[in-house]
Amino acid sequence: MKPALGKGLNALIPDSGAGVREIDVSKIKPGPEQPRKDFDEKALKELAQSIREKGLLQPVILRKAEGGGYYLVAGERRWRAARSAGLKKIPAIIKDVDSSTAIELALIENIQRDDLNPVEMAEAFQRLIDEYGYTQEQLSKRLGKERATIANYLRILKLPIEIRDLIVKGELSLGHAKALLSVPTRSLQIQLAREIIKKGLSVREAEQLCSRKKPSRTTKKKKEKDPNIVALEERLKQSLGTKVQINHKGKRGKIEIEYYSLDELDRLLEILLSD
Repeated sequence: MKPALGKGLNALIPDSGAGVREIDVSKIKPGPEQPRKDFDEKALKELAQSIREKGLLQPVILRKAEGGGYYLVAGERRWRAARSAGLKKIPAIIKDVDSSTAIELALIENIQRDDLNPVEMAEAFQRLIDEYGYTQEQLSKRLGKERATIANYLRILKLPIEIRDLIVKGELSLGHAKALLSVPTRSLQIQLAREIIKKGLSVREAEQLCSRKKPSRTTKKKKEKDPNIVALEERLKQSLGTKVQINHKGKRGKIEIEYYSLDELDRLLEILLSD
C-alpha cells in the first residue's frame, strides 16, 4: 500500500536541501498527469518578475521521462515563470515515482496552492477514481478533504459542457454550479446559467432562481424507506466504494450498483466475483 500523502509536498522535500540539483530548463516538460490546464498569464508574469529579482526559492519536483529529460511532477507554474524570466537552470528534486503517485502529488500541490478551477479539480478527482481505483473515502483521507467536498466537485461533471466551460472561465462559481445541479433538465440548466451571468446573480440568488424552476411536489407523500434497507445500502456503499440502491417490495427487489467508467466496472466485478 502506498504511503499516505495527505501531509503534502513538504514531506517530500528534505529540510536540509539534500538532493536538490540544478536542471536545464530545456530538459523539463509538463507531466501528462498534470491536472491543471489553464494558467493565468498575469499571475505568471508577476511570478516571473519575482524570480528575476529573487531567484526560484522552491525547487520543482521531477521524474525521469522515457527517452530522456524529465517530467514535472509538481511546480509547472514555477517552471513556466522561470522560462519566461530567462533562467537556463532551475533547482529540482528528482523523485522515483510512478504515474499514480505523480498525479497525486500534482493534485496535492495544486490543492494546497488553490490553483485548480472547480472543473479541473473535479476531473482530477475522477481520474484518480477511474484510473487508479480510489474511492471517495480514500481520496478524502489522502488529500485531507472532506468526503462531501469531493462528492460536490465530482457532481460538476454531470453538468453540460457549456456550463463547465463557463465555470472554467470564472463566470460561474462552484456555488452556482451546485445550484444548477438541482435543476431537472440540461436545457433548463443552460438557460438558467446564462440568466445567472446576465443578471450577475449571487449564489444565494441563483439558488432561489433554481428552486423556483423545480417541478412542484405532488400532494402524495413519498413513503420513507425502511431504515434497515438504508443501513444495508450504506454498508454496501462503504464496501464497494460507490453508490448502491436497494429497491425492496414484499419478498422481492433489486440492487442497483452505480459505476462511471469501464475501469470502475472492472474494479467492482473483481470485488463481487472474488472468492
